[in-house]
Amino acid sequence: MQLIDTHCHLDFPDFDADRDKVIERAKESGIEFIINVGSSLAASRKALVLSKQYNNVFATVGIHPHEADKVKEEDFFAIEQLAKEDKVKAIGEVGLDYFRNLSSKSNQREVFRRFILLSKKNNLPLVIHCRESQDDVLSILSEEKLKTKVLMHCFSGDALFLKRCLDLGFFISFTCNVTYKKAFNLKEVLKKTALNRLMLETDAPFLAPEGLRGKRNEPMHLKLLALEVARIKGVDLEEIARMTTNNAKDFFRLA
Repeated sequence: MQLIDTHCHLDFPDFDADRDKVIERAKESGIEFIINVGSSLAASRKALVLSKQYNNVFATVGIHPHEADKVKEEDFFAIEQLAKEDKVKAIGEVGLDYFRNLSSKSNQREVFRRFILLSKKNNLPLVIHCRESQDDVLSILSEEKLKTKVLMHCFSGDALFLKRCLDLGFFISFTCNVTYKKAFNLKEVLKKTALNRLMLETDAPFLAPEGLRGKRNEPMHLKLLALEVARIKGVDLEEIARMTTNNAKDFFRLA
């Protein structure tokens, strides 16, 4: 049985002391591929370096909405150059975050639009961060007439937002917070998510699963998420692994 961690941040300093061992543990736990997601220009560069060091690691490049106030024109050019590399499989994570509002909403929207254009120009799928900003995210995607594939990372919306995303053909990714005992609403949304649109992620080093909360998350814990997803949906673990792996390989063009 093979799984794919579709979103983590192994470039973060949390992994500096034992990155090789983390990747090896993931491989031994049945994690076939890892998508290391860029969250800034520096992180995107590191993600690409890691993807070249490890055969089972791929990269995405982008700038998180928290950084929107700091983005310079030359940063877009630099990200576009990175996007041309073979092991870069998507643009992201990009989007809007109105929960923390670490950058102005207007700058977040402008930066988001620029990355949508980059996605279209390079025919790369889009990995979206969307928090408390559902209406604006969908409105901007509609206005920009995006034709490439979209993945809603770390899904946190309600059933209505899920339906709107599924109706648009988007993929939906859940993290280990689904395993939390009090994540009742998220579990109900997961039940409504079609298997042919579902992916799994750790978002490591964040959001360690139930039983490990407060500790560093890492890709090998994806199997704990898969087990809980199988339980919630009443589907065999092997079927969850098969469907989510096939979805990820198709989305990121891994096979």
